[in-house]
Amino acid sequence: MPRSSASLDRATPDRIAETALRLVDEAGPGALTFRALAARLGISLASLQRRCTDLAGLLDLCTDHLAARLPEIEPGTDWGTATETRFAALYRLLSDHPGLLALRGARPWLGPNLLARLVEPQLADSLAAGMTPQEAITAYRRMYLLTLGSASFVDHRDPRGTQALTRTALAALDPQEYPALSGNVAAILPALTDHEVYYGALRQLVAAAAVPEPPATSPSHPADARGKSGPQE
Repeated sequence: MPRSSASLDRATPDRIAETALRLVDEAGPGALTFRALAARLGISLASLQRRCTDLAGLLDLCTDHLAARLPEIEPGTDWGTATETRFAALYRLLSDHPGLLALRGARPWLGPNLLARLVEPQLADSLAAGMTPQEAITAYRRMYLLTLGSASFVDHRDPRGTQALTRTALAALDPQEYPALSGNVAAILPALTDHEVYYGALRQLVAAAAVPEPPATSPSHPADARGKSGPQE
């Protein structure tokens, strides 16, 4: 029988993803190289490359590792509640790992866990709620893009740093040319890192996309029930 490799045994997909994410979170996206990751894992570069052939494969591994943490929604949950729960959870995961967002760029966020815990159940719930396929995918895309953009726009792990950089940039503006920006710094800075800006927008999208319940039908008055077919006076 072939001998098992101790390096491969130590470099499980989950351990690779966890170590890669920790490296990016601690030292920034530029620190993630195969050589640096192999050193952290205590394995050879060749062993790591057997698991992940390239950076794209490594990023896919990290993404799907995070997606496994998305909640599984109880069947029968109200559509609005289920939708808000799924996307809010995705937002929190992405906000915790801005370096991964920067590395992935425009690459599609696909993988077994993301498809099984977010995309498929969200579309299935929307169809079951009465949406057409076009309405379901449009609602999904709007909420997905809101979530992705809100998480990647600023480094939510360092709100003070984000506000300090913005304050410096706004202070350099000519107040005569940019009076709205220069005159409202105190309101602008907190909004940059306020998570409620995202949650409020998500709730608005959920409310706008929800299929209205059909009006309840009340029992007709006996006199009305006769209609034209009832006894004639």
